[in-house]
Amino acid sequence: MKLQLRADLMLLMITFFWGGSILLTKIGLDYLQEYNLISLRFTLAFLLSGIVFYKHIIKTDFKTVKYAFILSFILFIVYVFATFGTKYTSISNAGFLFSLTVIFIPILSSVFLKQTPGKKVVFGIVLSIVGVGLLTLHNQFKIGFGDLFCILCALFYAVHIMITGAVARHVNAISLGVLQLGFVGLFSIIFSIFMEKPKFPDNYESWIAILALSIFCTGIAFIVQIIAQQHTSPTHAGLIFTLEPVFSSMFAFVFTGETLSFRGYLGALLLLISVLIAELDFKSLLKLFSFSVMKR
Repeated sequence: MKLQLRADLMLLMITFFWGGSILLTKIGLDYLQEYNLISLRFTLAFLLSGIVFYKHIIKTDFKTVKYAFILSFILFIVYVFATFGTKYTSISNAGFLFSLTVIFIPILSSVFLKQTPGKKVVFGIVLSIVGVGLLTLHNQFKIGFGDLFCILCALFYAVHIMITGAVARHVNAISLGVLQLGFVGLFSIIFSIFMEKPKFPDNYESWIAILALSIFCTGIAFIVQIIAQQHTSPTHAGLIFTLEPVFSSMFAFVFTGETLSFRGYLGALLLLISVLIAELDFKSLLKLFSFSVMKR
């Protein structure tokens, strides 16, 4: 139990980091272009992870490299949508829309794996659609580009999670993860060279944002997640990760004074509830509650 509690606290810490990553991305984008920001973030994270896990990297085989290349291409798309989405929408909107990944996974499983989602998941999906509408639709009933990019980011991240689950068991998971970071950094560098004018940060604020994104939100978060998820359940991890949009909204309010309209808060609440419904195992909770009552 002590190990699980420690693991859950570690996951809570990186969820806190991820909640702050949207604000840090906003700051970074004030000084750097999109692909430039992604390249610096992932290249530095790769170097950090590579130093920590160098023993795994030197034993990497061709299969691991192949899978890492495929997964990194999807992850690159994820972060392109995430970065552009963050640029063109609010921090709070981005945080809640990114959490749609939990809803997209059962939908994709139903379509491609023929796994029929349960009633609670269907209810969560319906609730999330209403929540997205309230959060993003304006008086003209149009979703902004930033919101759309955030939704696409959540969709592709769901694809990434599903494919990772299918291939990770066949290779060294740590090597796979570290190489992903390197390939995403490489793709970003190539795009930045051909589409932008890449540069290093030239002021204190942008360096702080880049280093925090690279070290805490990517490098350390990746390492800690791998270690922590060995000692806790997927349900615990999923529930803790649902706090990310709550943390992102908190950062937005504290550091930028950003708030939502009443309709926006209602939509955000429905999104959070829909994600919790998709993650919670109500039968197990009821059994645990009944056991606790009987024990008393």
